[in-house]
Amino acid sequence: MLVGVPKEIKNREYRVGLTPSSVREMVANGHDVVVQKNAGFEIGFTDEHYIAAGARILETAAEIFASADMIVKVKEPQAVECAMLREGQILYTYLHLAPDAAQTQGLIKSGAIAIAYETVTDNFGGLPLLAPMSEVAGRLSIQAGAHALEMSQGGRGVLMGGVPGVAPAKVAIIGGGVVGTNAAKMAVGMGADVTILDRSIHRMQQLDDIFGGRVKTVYSTVDAIEQYVLGADLTVGAVLIPGAAAPKLVSKTLVAKMDRGTVLVDVAIDQGGCFETSHATTHEAPTYIVDEVVHYCVANMPGGVARTSTLALNNATLPFAVQIANKGWKQALKDDKHLAAGLNVAGGHVTYEAVARDQGLAYVPTSEIVGS
Repeated sequence: MLVGVPKEIKNREYRVGLTPSSVREMVANGHDVVVQKNAGFEIGFTDEHYIAAGARILETAAEIFASADMIVKVKEPQAVECAMLREGQILYTYLHLAPDAAQTQGLIKSGAIAIAYETVTDNFGGLPLLAPMSEVAGRLSIQAGAHALEMSQGGRGVLMGGVPGVAPAKVAIIGGGVVGTNAAKMAVGMGADVTILDRSIHRMQQLDDIFGGRVKTVYSTVDAIEQYVLGADLTVGAVLIPGAAAPKLVSKTLVAKMDRGTVLVDVAIDQGGCFETSHATTHEAPTYIVDEVVHYCVANMPGGVARTSTLALNNATLPFAVQIANKGWKQALKDDKHLAAGLNVAGGHVTYEAVARDQGLAYVPTSEIVGS
């Protein structure tokens, strides 16, 4: 199979779909790889590194899309990239389709086979291709939030760990999954007063064991969210419904009641965001202010630490990429139910139920596309 790796074009997105090491693995499995010129240059993966690993370098994205059987990316295809996809071509990347009807329509129109990292599952009920970026985003959320709390950023001038005689910042984390857990690790490490809100008693028991009493866990209700968000200096939105739009858990009315200079970091923004006042921002202009509350809503947070993120992502995505290339997409999905869960759009049909439901589209089960 000919595998293509285009350069990412989203604002300040420097991650790359395959590292040179991953290219070497694909080549060792008998596949050809073409990489766009300078695709990994910004994070230290030069064209020479890719050539040494066995790839060929092509000048433009158009050449990559025109020649490759499978496109391996990081971020969702932009409109210009959707237009270059063709019928039957495999696209393997993050998609986050639920809040993005335009992208869904672009993929439907293309006839491509779109496999989303974020909906591939595992035997433990987890999302193994989303987890590494959730770990990065969770940790970054606290770094970003701490910076946004500084006066120069519009924040209320609170130091996360305080100092002797002065209380530390209060941090509320809505959601105790991978993002929330990693956010809590960073916040605790910085000395903050941390509360995690979640709706799973079992998960809260796990968190209590993980943190040994260094964080408070609270059952998440409308009342609890209001109480702890209004009392927080920094609130991190870390909720996820796999493949679906994020629920709006913090209303405009609640934001208007928050103290001036408090900070909201919406890690769920890829799925539409969990704060009603959220809208996607970029690394170039990461924050904005609503009702004197600072919002950080960067839609590709891990792109800010692109080298670490690329290496972590490739560790998770490469085995499935090899499966797809070795077997062809249909056989690979037949053989692995967890990979099959990643199929979102195929041949003009939406094959992920949550996306179809959220956008009012017809749903065709993956089993009807690939056979049982």
